Amino acid sequence: MPEEPTPDNAPVEPVPIDTLVLGGHVVTVNPTRDIIRHGALAIHGGRIVEVGKASDLERKYRATQTLGGDDFVVTPGMVNTHIHVTGEPLTRGYVPDDTPFVENVFQWLCPLYAVHTAEEERLSAQLAAVEMLKSGTTSFLEAGTVRFLDEVLDGLGEMGIRGRVGRWLWDLPPEPDVYRQDTDTAIAGLVDQMERHGETDDALLGCWPILVGHTTCSDPLWRAARELATEYKSGMSFHMSPAMLDPDGFVAEFGQRPMVHLSELGVLADDVAITHCVQVDAQEVSIMAEANVSVAHCPTTALKVAYGVTQVGRFPEMVQAGINLSIGTDGNNASNYSDLMRATYLVAGLFKDARQDAQMFPAEMALEMATIGGAKTLRMEDQIGSLEVGKRADLVLHDTNRPEWRPLLNVVNQLVWSADGRGVHTVLVDGVVRVADGAMVGMDEAEFYARCQRAGEAITARSGLPDKAKWPQF
Repeated sequence: MPEEPTPDNAPVEPVPIDTLVLGGHVVTVNPTRDIIRHGALAIHGGRIVEVGKASDLERKYRATQTLGGDDFVVTPGMVNTHIHVTGEPLTRGYVPDDTPFVENVFQWLCPLYAVHTAEEERLSAQLAAVEMLKSGTTSFLEAGTVRFLDEVLDGLGEMGIRGRVGRWLWDLPPEPDVYRQDTDTAIAGLVDQMERHGETDDALLGCWPILVGHTTCSDPLWRAARELATEYKSGMSFHMSPAMLDPDGFVAEFGQRPMVHLSELGVLADDVAITHCVQVDAQEVSIMAEANVSVAHCPTTALKVAYGVTQVGRFPEMVQAGINLSIGTDGNNASNYSDLMRATYLVAGLFKDARQDAQMFPAEMALEMATIGGAKTLRMEDQIGSLEVGKRADLVLHDTNRPEWRPLLNVVNQLVWSADGRGVHTVLVDGVVRVADGAMVGMDEAEFYARCQRAGEAITARSGLPDKAKWPQF
C-alpha cells in the first residue's frame, strides 16, 4: 500500500551534520568571489555540504556543534607554499639580519641545519605547524626536510595540519659533510620517499620530490625528480634565482639562464612550484608562463636578505603572463615568522611602491594568492582554498572584537591591510577543530614552548656559531 503523501506544510526534519559555522562575513573566494553577510557553512564528514545565509542553514541542519557567530569573519584556511619547517624554527633570529646572501646561507644556515638531531627536527616541524595553525594557515608546501623525514612526518601527524613535504636533496656541493650525497644516493632517496609517503587523496600529509635547486643539482637528478613527479602524479618543488648566484652559475656552466636550461631538460610543467624567482629575465618569464608553473613569492625574505625584489622583480609581469603566484614565509632566519597574513600584506604593498602604481596587487589579488592561488600551487584547488560545497572543511574564524578589526567596513581590505594572525580564534582542518579560542586543542603550549627554548639553546651552542647580537645582555 503506498505511503500517504506528506502535506506541503508539514515540518521538515533538520538534517544532522557534524558542524555549523556562523560568521558575520563569510569570505568564500568562490569563482564569483561571494562574501555572505550573516552567513554559515554546514560541514559533515570533513567536507562542506552547504554555504549560505545563517538563517537558512540554522533551520535546515541540526549540528553536533555550532561555532562562531556574527562577530566572526570566516575565510578559507591559508596555504603557505614555501616554509622551512626544519633547520630554522628552533634557531629563529639567531642569524644576524645584516648578512648578505652567500654568508647567510653557507656560513650560518648550513651549519645550523647540520647539527639538528632527529628529535629536534621533529620538534622544529611541530613548532612551525603550531605557528601556522594559530595564525590561520591550514596547508603548506615544505621547502624540504633537512634530514629526518620519517620523524618529521610523525610529528606533523600529531598537529593535524595539511602539508606536502620531502627530504631536501642535492648532489653537487661537497659540504657540509653531514649532507653529502652522490647522484645515485640522492635519486634513491627520492624513490624511497615517494614509494613510502607519496601523496594520497585522503591523507593530510604526503611527499613530493623537493630539490634544493639553485646550482646544487646535476642534470640526472633534475630529470629523476621530474620523472618521479610524473609517475606519482605529485608536484615538484625547488628554489631558484633569489639572487644572481643562480643565473650567473647556470650561464657559466651551461651558457643558459636557469629557466632556459630547465625547460630544455623537460623539468618545467604545470605541476612545478618554483620558489623566489626574483632574478629572472623577460625570456624566463615567458618560458615559465608557457610551462604553466607556479611561483611561490616570499616577500619578507626578499626584503630581509636584500634580493632586490622591488628593483628587478618581475612579479607584476608574471601575473600579466598568467603565471599562478602564491605566497610563502620561507625560513625563520629569513622572514622570522610563519604568519602568512603578514606576508600577504607585504605582497599587496611592495609593487605599489616599486612601480609607483597603487593598482598593483590589490587586496583582493593578494588574498587570492594566499588562498586559492596557494591551493593551485599544491595542485589541490579542487579540494581547498575556497569555501565551496564539496571541498574539504579547512577554514578560519577571525575574531573581530579586536582593535585592529574595528570598525569593520571592507572585509577584504581589513584582512589584508589591518589584520594578522593575532585575531585568529578558531581553525578547522578537514572539519576538525585544531585551534579554539586562539589556543591549540589538546596541547600544553607552555610546556611545548619550554621544550622549544631548550632545544634552540642546545642547537646554537652545538653549532659553535657566535652570538652576534649587537646590544649587550647581562
